[in-house]
Amino acid sequence: MTIGTDRRPSKRERTLAALVEHGLDLFERRGYDATTVAQIARAAGVTEMTFFRYFPAKEHLLLDDPYDPQLTAAIASQPSDLRPFVRAARGIRAAWRSLPEPETPIIRRRVRIIAQTPSLRGAMWRNTGNTERAIVEQLVADGASPDVARVAAASVLAALVAGLFLWAEEERTTLADAIERALDVIEADA
Repeated sequence: MTIGTDRRPSKRERTLAALVEHGLDLFERRGYDATTVAQIARAAGVTEMTFFRYFPAKEHLLLDDPYDPQLTAAIASQPSDLRPFVRAARGIRAAWRSLPEPETPIIRRRVRIIAQTPSLRGAMWRNTGNTERAIVEQLVADGASPDVARVAAASVLAALVAGLFLWAEEERTTLADAIERALDVIEADA
């Protein structure tokens, strides 16, 4: 969350920040599965009902994917004569190059917790389903067959997730570098 220096954070912003910070702390100390919504709410000084006003489920405190529009737009901007797999990989690469490096360790902490929690890895893949559908739709709209588009989208998203997990574990690696390295692996033979 970006807060301007000329104003104080609103109560909503402060509550959200407290829920995220206390949730991450508890997940790191106790583990995701052993931490309850009640514990997070209590640590943040709010009720469980307040927690659910911000997050529909506990996993949503960690799963946030605001990048779908940028990814599909970057894929659409790639030359249409490229094979769908190459278009998708290069589009994702271009999107990540245009985004700023996350300024806060909260994102790295979130991804690290997801990477270390089997139940969250599955949730992340379910969450990534929306991104996959958007990529498939873009590739099909640009002339790829649905089968080829699905394989291309799934492949580049697998590399993207692997890059995210690598970044979460390696403190000295930037997110852009981790994603570039992951895409290099699959694009090298394309």
